[in-house]
Amino acid sequence: MNEQDEFSDSIYEEQTELAERELSSFMAAVTKLYGPEQGRLAAEDWLDESELMDSPPRSEPRNWRAVTIAASARLADRVNARAASPQGAHPGGN
Repeated sequence: MNEQDEFSDSIYEEQTELAERELSSFMAAVTKLYGPEQGRLAAEDWLDESELMDSPPRSEPRNWRAVTIAASARLADRVNARAASPQGAHPGGN
């Protein structure tokens, strides 16, 4: 393995760790505020958004916070839609 490959691998490992930390923090916060179902959906949204974001070359850092912001927008849309629906206005849909 040459020096360039080692550098790329190092950046990739660092980015993987940052992504895992960002996703974990986002999921924990959503779960705490909105419960486990919304936490699971938010994690799926985050993963979907991470796939949609333009990927820089492997040797460049990625903006994981932008992924979280995009997933947060999906969460807000989902929570607002539920609150606006007649069933979402009252606990238990009454």
